Amino acid sequence: MTVNLKYQEKLISVGELPSAANKRTSYVPLHHRNILCIFPKYSRSFGTFHHAYPLMGNVKAFMPPQGILIVAAYLPEKWNVRFIDENITCANKSDYQWADVVIVSGMHIQQPHINKINELAHKEGKITVVGGPSVSGCPEYYPDFDILNLGELGDGTDRMIAYLDENSDRPSEQIRFETKERLPLSEFPTPAYHLLNLNDYFLANVQFSSGCPYRCEFCDIPELYGRNPRMKTPEQVIAELDMMLQCGNPGSVYFVDDNFVGDRRAAMQLLPHLIDWQKRNGYPLQFACEATLNLAQSPKLLEMMREAYFCTVFCGIETPETDALQAISKTHNLSMPILEAVKVLNSYGMEVVSGIIIGFDTDTPETADRILEFIRISQIPVLTINLLHALPKTPLWRRLEQEQRLVFDENRESNIEYLMPYEQVVEMWRRCISTAYEPEFLYERFAYNMVHTFPNRIKVPNSPARTSWANIRKGLTYFTNILLRVGVFGNYRSTFWKMAKPALKSGNIEDLIHVGLVGHHLIKFAQECVNNEESASFYSQKIRTKINS
Repeated sequence: MTVNLKYQEKLISVGELPSAANKRTSYVPLHHRNILCIFPKYSRSFGTFHHAYPLMGNVKAFMPPQGILIVAAYLPEKWNVRFIDENITCANKSDYQWADVVIVSGMHIQQPHINKINELAHKEGKITVVGGPSVSGCPEYYPDFDILNLGELGDGTDRMIAYLDENSDRPSEQIRFETKERLPLSEFPTPAYHLLNLNDYFLANVQFSSGCPYRCEFCDIPELYGRNPRMKTPEQVIAELDMMLQCGNPGSVYFVDDNFVGDRRAAMQLLPHLIDWQKRNGYPLQFACEATLNLAQSPKLLEMMREAYFCTVFCGIETPETDALQAISKTHNLSMPILEAVKVLNSYGMEVVSGIIIGFDTDTPETADRILEFIRISQIPVLTINLLHALPKTPLWRRLEQEQRLVFDENRESNIEYLMPYEQVVEMWRRCISTAYEPEFLYERFAYNMVHTFPNRIKVPNSPARTSWANIRKGLTYFTNILLRVGVFGNYRSTFWKMAKPALKSGNIEDLIHVGLVGHHLIKFAQECVNNEESASFYSQKIRTKINS
């Protein structure tokens, strides 16, 4: 981290920072402030990929937190800002004592950790601020914070900054600053990547757009961020990618947009810039994104994504049952046959990752069989198999509230009273996830993609950016750990070698590393689910771990 900070100071001194990186609040403070920005620890889940970290050397967390890094970059330049991601290391007493203000941001699943940070900051007499999606959706979750910053970056943020400049003591009662006029994404600063070490993360991320035009019943995105997608400029995205490479090569970058193709015209305008950037820099990165399945109906867009080296696309398929998709207002998944859409995406070299949800009102005892058959036929390796959970500010929440079917019990895996018996729904989930990630079944699907999907990607050059000693050393670390921890000591090593030997024989090391890392997490996580050690929902209220003091 020290190296990155020194490099940043050098860039500032010679005026080489991209202009997007310098976009800060227009407010000019009169006083100096020390701001401690903390991103709270995530509860372990399917999507954190934590079981892969020991195979990767120094990796400690999944992705950098975009939101709070943007806030850190937006604060007045004369203020000192310190950033701590508690998924990597926890803030200590001296950090709290250094700060004048402690700013926290997070999602609902992080609520216990967010409130714990508030408690620790108050012990040191510090002003506390909470922003982000959780407090914006449910301010009542955070009654003890001094300041709530509700909504996105905008006029509410500027008013909060002015208040912090003018006041050095904690307020006598909670204050709320709510954004009424959002800052256009085209005026967002580059996230403060210089405050972290990208090598600590499984992959990097970038946000191009915000909002989604669809209204799926269970999703809170339209209410939080709107149905008309807003975009950064292509130049901003390129500046962020440049900054990432200056702070280290993350290898993979995930576009964390709610829907990368929510505005297809904007995506078409961005892609030539990404293609040009990849060619100029020797294709240093793989790209991934989240998009609706109807992306498969846009061949021109897919061809450009292929040339930009998009290798993975997450699609919220949710269920193969058409009556369920109609009931949850996800009919755009029915615009073409789902299996055909998956095959189309595969034909452009994109490995499909699918969201699957169990617990819809239309589910029957046969739903688990249909999901497992869909997994077998589609050959999708990675699926986020999750129990349906009602989020506040969603049509699902409001409907279930009217039907008196919301359940608030920390001993349950979900807050929904299902139409099927609760234990039966949980057992369906357990059966699906344990079967899907049984090593032989999982590796069969990965093997299919190694033959029928990965070869459809463009052939990228052996450029200096890809064959640097740092990348070679990283690859050797991954490869050695996979062979040793999985191939020698793993409890599924015989199955691993059935997959690995053909890949080794053909020299397909890069794909073998990908399958080894991702597959190991999936297999280990599923085993923990079977043993009731992991939650059946990303948003589960069921408490399995204590918050550290």
